[in-house]
Amino acid sequence: MNTAAEVPRERVRHKVLVVEDEHDIRELLRYNLVQQGFAVEEAADGAEALDRIARRAPDVVLLDLMLPRMPGLELCRRLRAQPDTAYLPIIVLTAKGAEVDRVLGLEMGADDYIVKPFSPREVVARVRALLRRVNAASEHSVPASFEQGRLKMDFSTYEVFVDGEKKDLALREFELLKFFVQHPMRVYGREQLLDLVWGRDTFVEPRTIDVHVRRLRQQIERDDSNPELILTVRSVGYRFNPDALG
Repeated sequence: MNTAAEVPRERVRHKVLVVEDEHDIRELLRYNLVQQGFAVEEAADGAEALDRIARRAPDVVLLDLMLPRMPGLELCRRLRAQPDTAYLPIIVLTAKGAEVDRVLGLEMGADDYIVKPFSPREVVARVRALLRRVNAASEHSVPASFEQGRLKMDFSTYEVFVDGEKKDLALREFELLKFFVQHPMRVYGREQLLDLVWGRDTFVEPRTIDVHVRRLRQQIERDDSNPELILTVRSVGYRFNPDALG
């Protein structure tokens, strides 16, 4: 007889929504994710993906950028604009060498990207790494918030307020800002931030940090062209200056 602690495996499986118009790629992703214990839903275009997410949000979205009916970037933008899906973990799939698409995907709020052609093992590793970060952020409740001067963060609800105005940050930006406020004044290099915030099993370029720092500055700085909070330390990395919060 099952006790309360004995939850059937199928009830706790994380659900991945694969949004990809190429049938063979969808099947490849489905097969490998299911083999690793994930539940998988599929959508062949952006409009179908929106409908599936509205009915029941997945735990992670694997999103191809080149989609019919609605481009992946537009779908990402819409998801980030809605309160119910603002923090939905998203990994974009981009063509090899399409650096502009990768950067745009991150700027639109994607949490990670994978370049085609990809290794199915890498996809599974990225999905697991992102879920670990999401779960860790939701489980650690001490401290529950940060408040100093004009900045307020609630770590349990993922809410950020600057001068009383709510800011909608993507999961990556929230995690990076949380790390900064918890480690003020210390200088961190890009590789260090990738390891400490993204995780050691994440395969992204160090310049990814620059994209997210730029987006953070646009949200929290008085003048993002002359930042006072997230400071660049030339040839080293970044440090957070809480004294500028007032």
